[in-house]
Amino acid sequence: MTARSESPRSRRERPAKPALTREGIVATAVEIMRAEGLQKVTARRLAQELDTGPASLYVYFRNTAELHAAVLDELLGTVEPPPAGGDWRARLEGLLTSYTLVLFEHPSLARSALVSRPGGRHYLNLIETLLALLDEGGVAPAQAAWGVDLLLQVATATAAEHATRDESATAQDEWDAISRAVHGASAQTHPHIAALASQLLSGTGPERLSWGVQALIHGIAHTATPADDVT
Repeated sequence: MTARSESPRSRRERPAKPALTREGIVATAVEIMRAEGLQKVTARRLAQELDTGPASLYVYFRNTAELHAAVLDELLGTVEPPPAGGDWRARLEGLLTSYTLVLFEHPSLARSALVSRPGGRHYLNLIETLLALLDEGGVAPAQAAWGVDLLLQVATATAAEHATRDESATAQDEWDAISRAVHGASAQTHPHIAALASQLLSGTGPERLSWGVQALIHGIAHTATPADDVT
Protein backbone atom coordinates (compact mmCIF):
# COMPACT_ATOMS: atom_id res chain seq x y z
CA MET A 1 0.00 0.00 0.00
CA THR A 2 1.37 3.38 -0.96
CA ALA A 3 1.65 6.20 1.55
CA ARG A 4 -1.31 8.52 1.53
CA SER A 5 -0.46 11.86 0.07
CA GLU A 6 -0.62 14.87 2.34
CA SER A 7 -3.86 16.83 2.08
CA PRO A 8 -3.64 20.18 0.30
CA ARG A 9 -3.05 23.06 2.69
CA SER A 10 -5.85 25.50 3.13
CA ARG A 11 -5.21 29.05 1.97
CA ARG A 12 -5.93 30.09 5.53
CA GLU A 13 -2.89 28.11 6.69
CA ARG A 14 -0.48 29.68 4.22
CA PRO A 15 1.67 32.56 5.40
CA ALA A 16 0.24 35.89 4.32
CA LYS A 17 2.07 37.80 1.63
CA PRO A 18 3.62 41.08 2.71
CA ALA A 19 1.31 43.99 2.07
CA LEU A 20 2.10 46.05 -1.02
CA THR A 21 3.48 49.50 -0.40
CA ARG A 22 4.61 52.23 -2.77
CA GLU A 23 8.11 52.11 -1.26
CA GLY A 24 8.32 48.33 -1.68
CA ILE A 25 7.16 48.49 -5.29
CA VAL A 26 9.72 51.17 -6.15
CA ALA A 27 12.51 49.24 -4.41
CA THR A 28 11.64 46.14 -6.44
CA ALA A 29 11.47 48.21 -9.63
CA VAL A 30 14.97 49.54 -8.97
CA GLU A 31 16.28 46.00 -8.49
CA ILE A 32 14.74 44.90 -11.78
CA MET A 33 16.16 47.93 -13.58
CA ARG A 34 19.67 47.29 -12.25
CA ALA A 35 19.52 43.64 -13.28
CA GLU A 36 17.51 43.76 -16.51
CA GLY A 37 17.22 47.38 -17.65
CA LEU A 38 14.45 49.95 -17.44
CA GLN A 39 12.53 48.42 -20.36
CA LYS A 40 11.78 45.45 -18.12
CA VAL A 41 10.24 47.62 -15.42
CA THR A 42 6.60 47.03 -16.33
CA ALA A 43 3.49 46.30 -14.30
CA ARG A 44 3.48 42.72 -15.54
CA ARG A 45 7.14 42.11 -14.61
CA LEU A 46 6.71 43.77 -11.22
CA ALA A 47 3.57 41.79 -10.49
CA GLN A 48 5.46 38.59 -11.25
CA GLU A 49 8.26 39.58 -8.87
CA LEU A 50 5.86 40.66 -6.13
CA ASP A 51 3.53 37.67 -6.55
CA THR A 52 0.48 39.76 -7.25
CA GLY A 53 -1.66 40.91 -10.15
CA PRO A 54 -0.79 43.88 -12.40
CA ALA A 55 -4.05 45.57 -11.46
CA SER A 56 -2.87 45.78 -7.85
CA LEU A 57 -0.01 48.04 -8.89
CA TYR A 58 -2.24 50.58 -10.59
CA VAL A 59 -3.49 51.58 -7.16
CA TYR A 60 -0.05 53.13 -6.65
CA PHE A 61 1.00 54.05 -10.20
CA ARG A 62 -1.33 55.06 -13.02
CA ASN A 63 1.00 53.96 -15.81
CA THR A 64 4.52 52.88 -16.68
CA ALA A 65 5.73 56.46 -17.15
CA GLU A 66 4.74 57.31 -13.59
CA LEU A 67 6.50 54.19 -12.34
CA HIS A 68 9.69 55.09 -14.21
CA ALA A 69 9.54 58.61 -12.77
CA ALA A 70 9.35 57.09 -9.29
CA VAL A 71 12.41 54.94 -10.06
CA LEU A 72 14.29 58.05 -11.17
CA ASP A 73 13.29 59.87 -8.01
CA GLU A 74 14.56 56.99 -5.91
CA LEU A 75 17.96 57.09 -7.61
CA LEU A 76 18.16 60.86 -7.19
CA GLY A 77 18.58 60.07 -3.52
CA THR A 78 22.14 58.98 -4.39
CA VAL A 79 23.09 62.39 -5.83
CA GLU A 80 25.88 63.80 -3.67
CA PRO A 81 24.88 67.01 -1.89
CA PRO A 82 27.23 69.97 -2.23
CA PRO A 83 29.63 70.80 0.61
CA ALA A 84 28.64 73.49 3.07
CA GLY A 85 31.34 76.00 2.11
CA GLY A 86 33.19 77.19 -0.95
CA ASP A 87 32.32 78.97 -4.18
CA TRP A 88 28.64 78.61 -4.97
CA ARG A 89 29.29 78.11 -8.69
CA ALA A 90 31.67 75.22 -8.07
CA ARG A 91 29.22 73.64 -5.64
CA LEU A 92 26.37 73.98 -8.13
CA GLU A 93 28.51 72.43 -10.85
CA GLY A 94 29.43 69.58 -8.53
CA LEU A 95 25.78 68.91 -7.77
CA LEU A 96 24.83 68.80 -11.45
CA THR A 97 27.84 66.63 -12.24
CA SER A 98 26.76 64.12 -9.60
CA TYR A 99 23.23 64.16 -11.04
CA THR A 100 24.61 63.52 -14.53
CA LEU A 101 26.80 60.65 -13.31
CA VAL A 102 23.78 58.96 -11.70
CA LEU A 103 22.06 59.02 -15.09
CA PHE A 104 25.24 57.84 -16.83
CA GLU A 105 25.02 54.62 -14.83
CA HIS A 106 21.55 53.91 -16.24
CA PRO A 107 21.35 54.86 -19.95
CA SER A 108 17.69 53.91 -20.40
CA LEU A 109 16.76 55.96 -17.36
CA ALA A 110 18.63 58.96 -18.75
CA ARG A 111 16.54 58.82 -21.91
CA SER A 112 13.35 58.39 -19.91
CA ALA A 113 14.24 61.41 -17.77
CA LEU A 114 14.02 63.62 -20.85
CA VAL A 115 10.26 63.16 -21.01
CA SER A 116 9.21 62.11 -17.51
CA ARG A 117 9.68 64.29 -14.47
CA PRO A 118 9.59 62.81 -10.99
CA GLY A 119 7.69 64.57 -8.25
CA GLY A 120 9.06 62.79 -5.21
CA ARG A 121 11.04 64.09 -2.28
CA HIS A 122 14.47 63.48 -3.83
CA TYR A 123 13.58 65.49 -6.92
CA LEU A 124 12.19 68.28 -4.75
CA ASN A 125 15.35 68.22 -2.65
CA LEU A 126 17.44 68.59 -5.82
CA ILE A 127 15.38 71.56 -7.01
CA GLU A 128 15.52 73.17 -3.56
CA THR A 129 19.29 72.83 -3.38
CA LEU A 130 19.78 74.28 -6.86
CA LEU A 131 17.55 77.24 -6.03
CA ALA A 132 19.38 77.79 -2.75
CA LEU A 133 22.75 77.86 -4.52
CA LEU A 134 21.50 80.31 -7.15
CA ASP A 135 20.04 82.48 -4.38
CA GLU A 136 23.37 82.36 -2.57
CA GLY A 137 24.98 83.67 -5.75
CA GLY A 138 22.58 86.59 -5.93
CA VAL A 139 20.64 85.35 -8.95
CA ALA A 140 17.23 87.02 -9.23
CA PRO A 141 14.38 84.71 -8.12
CA ALA A 142 12.60 84.62 -11.50
CA GLN A 143 15.84 83.89 -13.33
CA ALA A 144 16.70 81.16 -10.82
CA ALA A 145 13.26 79.57 -11.28
CA TRP A 146 13.66 79.40 -15.04
CA GLY A 147 17.36 78.57 -14.78
CA VAL A 148 16.85 75.42 -12.74
CA ASP A 149 14.77 73.93 -15.54
CA LEU A 150 17.44 74.79 -18.11
CA LEU A 151 20.27 73.39 -16.00
CA LEU A 152 18.50 70.06 -15.51
CA GLN A 153 17.53 69.87 -19.18
CA VAL A 154 21.13 70.25 -20.31
CA ALA A 155 22.49 67.83 -17.70
CA THR A 156 19.83 65.24 -18.55
CA ALA A 157 20.33 65.60 -22.31
CA THR A 158 24.10 65.29 -21.87
CA ALA A 159 23.68 62.06 -19.92
CA ALA A 160 21.17 60.65 -22.41
CA GLU A 161 23.36 61.50 -25.40
CA HIS A 162 26.57 60.04 -24.02
CA ALA A 163 24.91 57.02 -22.46
CA THR A 164 23.21 56.20 -25.75
CA ARG A 165 26.48 56.67 -27.62
CA ASP A 166 28.32 54.38 -25.22
CA GLU A 167 25.70 51.66 -25.78
CA SER A 168 26.09 51.82 -29.56
CA ALA A 169 28.27 49.17 -31.18
CA THR A 170 29.06 51.63 -33.99
CA ALA A 171 29.86 54.62 -31.76
CA GLN A 172 33.53 54.77 -32.76
CA ASP A 173 32.71 54.49 -36.45
CA GLU A 174 30.17 57.31 -36.12
CA TRP A 175 32.70 59.51 -34.31
CA ASP A 176 35.34 58.80 -36.95
CA ALA A 177 32.88 59.76 -39.69
CA ILE A 178 32.05 63.06 -37.97
CA SER A 179 35.74 63.79 -37.46
CA ARG A 180 36.53 63.14 -41.13
CA ALA A 181 33.65 65.36 -42.23
CA VAL A 182 34.65 68.26 -39.99
CA HIS A 183 38.37 68.09 -40.74
CA GLY A 184 37.66 67.63 -44.42
CA ALA A 185 35.42 70.69 -44.73
CA SER A 186 36.44 73.04 -47.52
CA ALA A 187 37.70 76.48 -46.56
CA GLN A 188 35.90 77.82 -49.64
CA THR A 189 32.42 76.46 -48.85
CA HIS A 190 32.60 76.17 -45.05
CA PRO A 191 35.31 78.61 -43.91
CA HIS A 192 34.25 78.76 -40.26
CA ILE A 193 34.23 74.98 -39.87
CA ALA A 194 37.60 74.69 -41.58
CA ALA A 195 39.10 77.31 -39.29
CA LEU A 196 37.71 75.79 -36.09
CA ALA A 197 37.81 72.07 -36.93
CA SER A 198 40.15 71.16 -34.09
CA GLN A 199 38.29 73.23 -31.53
CA LEU A 200 34.91 71.83 -32.61
CA LEU A 201 36.01 68.35 -31.60
CA SER A 202 38.30 69.22 -28.71
CA GLY A 203 37.87 68.64 -24.99
CA THR A 204 36.88 65.68 -22.87
CA GLY A 205 33.32 64.92 -21.80
CA PRO A 206 33.87 66.22 -18.25
CA GLU A 207 35.56 69.37 -19.57
CA ARG A 208 32.69 70.14 -21.89
CA LEU A 209 30.10 69.46 -19.19
CA SER A 210 31.92 71.77 -16.80
CA TRP A 211 32.19 74.53 -19.40
CA GLY A 212 28.54 74.13 -20.34
CA VAL A 213 27.34 74.38 -16.75
CA GLN A 214 29.46 77.47 -16.10
CA ALA A 215 28.21 79.10 -19.33
CA LEU A 216 24.63 78.40 -18.29
CA ILE A 217 25.14 79.76 -14.79
CA HIS A 218 26.61 82.96 -16.21
CA GLY A 219 23.77 83.30 -18.70
CA ILE A 220 21.06 82.63 -16.12
CA ALA A 221 22.54 85.21 -13.76
CA HIS A 222 22.67 87.89 -16.47
CA THR A 223 19.55 87.23 -18.54
CA ALA A 224 16.24 88.65 -17.33
CA THR A 225 13.03 86.69 -17.87
CA PRO A 226 10.42 88.22 -20.22
CA ALA A 227 8.29 89.46 -17.31
CA ASP A 228 11.28 91.21 -15.74
CA ASP A 229 12.40 92.64 -19.09
CA VAL A 230 9.20 94.60 -19.68
CA THR A 231 9.85 98.34 -19.59
